[in-house]
This record gives sequence, C-alpha cells and structure tokens, in this order.
Amino acid sequence: MRIGLFVACLTDTLYPGTARATVRVLERLGYTVRFPREQTCCGQAHHTSGYRREAAALAGRFADVFAGCDLVVTPSASCAAMVRTGYPHLARREPRAGRVPRVLELSEFLVDVAGVTDVGASFPHRVTYHPTCQSLRALEVGDRPLRLLRAVRGLELAELPAAEECCGFGGTFAWKNADTSVAIVADKVRHIGETRAEVVCAVDDACLAQIGGALSRLRGGARPLHLAEILASDGGAGAEAHR
Repeated sequence: MRIGLFVACLTDTLYPGTARATVRVLERLGYTVRFPREQTCCGQAHHTSGYRREAAALAGRFADVFAGCDLVVTPSASCAAMVRTGYPHLARREPRAGRVPRVLELSEFLVDVAGVTDVGASFPHRVTYHPTCQSLRALEVGDRPLRLLRAVRGLELAELPAAEECCGFGGTFAWKNADTSVAIVADKVRHIGETRAEVVCAVDDACLAQIGGALSRLRGGARPLHLAEILASDGGAGAEAHR
C-alpha cells in the first residue's frame, strides 16, 4: 500500500513533532510512508473565507502531488474534512479536485484500515480528550481516538465535561471574532481543569494551539498534545507539548 503523508500547514510550520510521531506510529505497524515535499496547503482557509478560485487551485495541486498514492493519511482532521467535503464542490471549478486519493485522519486509518487499537504505546499520564468540531461533525470519527487512547499502557483517561463544545478556533473565525473565540475557549479550559488531567489530547494541531494558548494565559494545569504523539510514546518524556 502506497501511503502518502499530508502534514497540514500549521503542523508543518509550528508542530513538526506531530508529523514525526505520525510516521513513527505507521512505521511501527510496518507501513512505508511517502512524504511528497511538493505538498502545500489544502485550501481550507481560502475556501471558508470565500476565495473559491484560490482554494480550487490548491485542491488541484493536492491531487497532482498525491496522485501516486493509494491513500493519504493526515494528523489533521480539519484538513481531511476539507478534502472529503470541500473538494467535491471545488471539482466543478477545478476537475483535478475530483481525482484526489482517499484521505483519512490518523485514527480512521489505524482503526478502519490497519485494524488496530493497540499500537504498542505507553504513556503513564492522566489524559482527557477533546473531540474537535471537524472530527466530530464532518468526519464522524466517533470513538476511534478514545479506543486508541484506552489501549495505551499506563494512560488514565478522564472524561471531559461538555466535550462536544467547540474550542473557539474555527480557522479564521478566531481572528475575525476574537472576543467570542476567547469566551468559548475559556469555557473549554475550565472544563479541562475539572478533569484534573495532565494532558489534553485532540486530533487537530490548530485546536490544540487555541487551547494551549488559553491554558497558558489562564494558568491551566494541563498541557496540550496531539493524539499521534501519545500513540508514538514509549513512556518516556520525549513527547512535545504545544506551546
């Protein structure tokens, strides 16, 4: 199986540890991962801001870059949702957008394709899980991330109150509606504090950046960490926190 890795702009720029962790998990399971260096943005920010022409051009480039892959795995539920739900609309403007390989968020690939929940990870910490809006509503990943977390050795999983509420990021929403965004994430941080978790986990670096910033400003006790880094962990202290 020819697997392409799409790392997403924010991950590539700010949190490359997530991408490295994704590769470690996949290689641990025996997969060979291809990373096309020509990859760029998926076009989600353009699409949701009304720049359809620019988004269509990026969708066409995405299709070209990953044309040699059987499927594409990404640690970004948000980008996976863009490809699967946004590209069909863009294909009317850019036909190449309709020829994209199957794109799966990491937990979808592990549970549905690899057929595993235990990836051999060890992470002796109390963890709570935030289901991001795109993973919850657009991809409908359901309990796949939770099933993977429950199989991690030493991990204590704490239920997050009001888990399905948004973190307030929403891409450009956080920039255009800053006051509302801050109020939403303040509620999220309060609920995280109620779990007494050491780590808050999610499947999107963008949401973790939003939550991590609020945790830092509001002096929350938890640190944000992508699911991939927990699954790649061997129990040591190497996982990189989002700061």
